[in-house]
This record gives sequence, structure tokens and C-alpha cells, in this order.
Amino acid sequence: MKMKTEAKATTGVAFRSVARVLGGLACTTSLAFTPAAFADTIKVLTSGAFKQVVLAFVPAFEAETGNKVEVADGTAGALQKRVDGGEAFDVVVITPAALARYAETGKVVPSSVATLAKVGAGVGVKAGSLLPEIRTVEQFKQTVLNARAVAYIDPAAGGSSGIYLQGLFDRLGIGSQVAAKAVLVQGGYSAAKLVTGEADLAIQQISEILPVAGVTLVGPLPEEIQNYTSYAGGVGAASMHAATAQAFMSRMTGAGAADVIRSKGMLAP
Repeated sequence: MKMKTEAKATTGVAFRSVARVLGGLACTTSLAFTPAAFADTIKVLTSGAFKQVVLAFVPAFEAETGNKVEVADGTAGALQKRVDGGEAFDVVVITPAALARYAETGKVVPSSVATLAKVGAGVGVKAGSLLPEIRTVEQFKQTVLNARAVAYIDPAAGGSSGIYLQGLFDRLGIGSQVAAKAVLVQGGYSAAKLVTGEADLAIQQISEILPVAGVTLVGPLPEEIQNYTSYAGGVGAASMHAATAQAFMSRMTGAGAADVIRSKGMLAP
């Protein structure tokens, strides 16, 4: 009788031990399969002028979906080199012409392509400076000539604003004068050169002047010489997270998107 009692006790202990192990495994398995374990991380390549718009949509998207968004930017020319070179991406925001080419060559999903916004060029000065007159073409021209140093994107870097401005200065007959005092920026915000004192005038897309602390936007270029750059986005054909990428694209074209776009100095399409 004593042996049977001991055997039952031993069996009971063993059973409880197995139960604890199985319970632990169940708990571990449950943790392993939480929603975070299935979250996607998508990579968005964007032209610098549209970067602030992309960033504005990220927090709510991440909070509501649990997915993550990595944002990388560059000039339109630099982005094209990266995409042509085979860099992986889930969403790309670039000029419509470049995106159309990628749709034709199979780098983006044609049905995902959407025009997102357009933006004009503007003039910035260091905060606290006297605001120059730029309402007319002649005023703009004189303001550029009066400046000690003018910062803008290096046309050789492939930035659309720099390419346009180089041609504009030539058309206005001041190309050589501006070239002599140009502070050429390879990418990013030309207005940052105002803060460092390297320039006293910066000309770039308005959406790239507004984010720079310590800088005041004087205003857009006169309409007669204004240049609007359009931006479009698309989902990468090789994306491993196409559904998530398309969901993020939908945020940039859906309800309320126009308000976000305008708040960043751009115009809705």
C-alpha cells in the first residue's frame, strides 16, 4: 500500500512538472506570435523637397498599423542613380517623368503610381534680416545681384531646383555674376547656409526652406519666372511588403492628405 501511495505521489509531481513546462511553452509561443512579430518595415526613397511630407505621415501610420517606415532622401538625380543601381525600396517619390520610366521598365508597379503634389521655388533669408523685395522679376534680379553670396542646389548634383535656377540666371543675363558668388549645395537644405553665415540668400523649393530653423521664407519667385516641380509616388515591383507599401501610399493620397501637403509648403495636385 505504501509503495502504491509513493508511486501516485511521484506520478503527480511528474504530471505537474510537465504541465508547468507545457504552460511555459504556451506562454513563450504566445509571446513569439504577438502582432509586433509580424510587423513590416518599409523603405521610402523620396526627393528632398517631398521629405517633410513623407515624414508627416509616418507617426500615425506606424501607430495605427504597427509597421515601421524608414525614410531616405536625396536629389532627384541622386535618387535615380540609386534606383538604377539596384537599391531596394518599397515606395519611391520622385518626378513623374522618372516614375513613368520606372513603371515601363518594371521597377515600380504601374497601377500604384499616383501624382502627389507640386511645389514652387522660393527665397529665404536668415531670421531677423531685412526682407528683400522679390515681387517682380526685376526686383528678384536686383535682390540676387545685391546678395553677398547665394546658396542653391548644385545643378551637377541633379537637383531640379538647381538645374532650373542655373538656366534662369542665364536668361536674366546674370549667370556669370551669380556663378562668382554661388554657394553650391550637393543636397539637402540650401537655407542651412544662411544659418552658418556662408550665404545671405537661399533659393530652393519652398518645402525645403520652411523646415530650416533660423530662416525666414521671403516668398515664392514671381509667377512669370516660377517653376513648379511635381512629385509622384509608386510601389516598388520587387517590394517584399507590397500591401504595406500601398497602404502608406494611400495615406499620401487619401482624405486629409491635401491639408498635410499644404502645411509643408506644397500644393496638392
